[in-house]
Amino acid sequence: MASDSVPEKMKDRLVVEDEYIFKEEIHFTVLKTSLFFSGDGFAVYDCDGEIVFRVDSYGPNSRDLDELVLMDTDGCCLLTVRRKRPSLHQRWEGFKGEKMDDDKPIFSVKRSSIIGRSSTGVTVEMYDSPGEDYHIEGCYSQRCCTIFNMKKESVAEIRRKVDPTTSVMLGKEVFSLCIKPGFDAAFAMGFVLVLDQISGDDYFDDDVTAEPTVHPAAED
Repeated sequence: MASDSVPEKMKDRLVVEDEYIFKEEIHFTVLKTSLFFSGDGFAVYDCDGEIVFRVDSYGPNSRDLDELVLMDTDGCCLLTVRRKRPSLHQRWEGFKGEKMDDDKPIFSVKRSSIIGRSSTGVTVEMYDSPGEDYHIEGCYSQRCCTIFNMKKESVAEIRRKVDPTTSVMLGKEVFSLCIKPGFDAAFAMGFVLVLDQISGDDYFDDDVTAEPTVHPAAED
């Protein structure tokens, strides 16, 4: 159900695109395409198996990119995240739409501490919107973390995905993104892009290839 059915009071302040705000909790399936295709990126599916977002990148240094673009199904740019250098905290900045030379960022994402990596908290600072900051807790490399607003309310969650037909937990290349009512799914996916860069897969220490894979549309 799109944003025209969502009361204004349910919306958080930053809206990347109205159509990605929902009245009810919604679950997306996120697929890391770098394991299967030549492009290093993501494909995001809704519960009907229809693609909602995609991120494509190519080249020999695709695992260490300075800029990533979140696109809709038609290839239109929704959000750009760009690494800020130098930064001890691996700070990334987000821009609405396609970043142009004079554009100012609308938010930044950074590790809360320069010590540790896999389970270190992540802070999201909103520019020009005091009181709207977010904090991400958990371990992205294990696909288990939660995005909280300033009231400590969960607005989105990243979780391991389970094949409903076998109850087998899938590999970390396929995971679930749960969006709470009133929160912009495109905004949340921007966080995923940054988390993937600052946490990465270096801490995968278990059955990364042991689980079978299923069609990305499979529900939890």
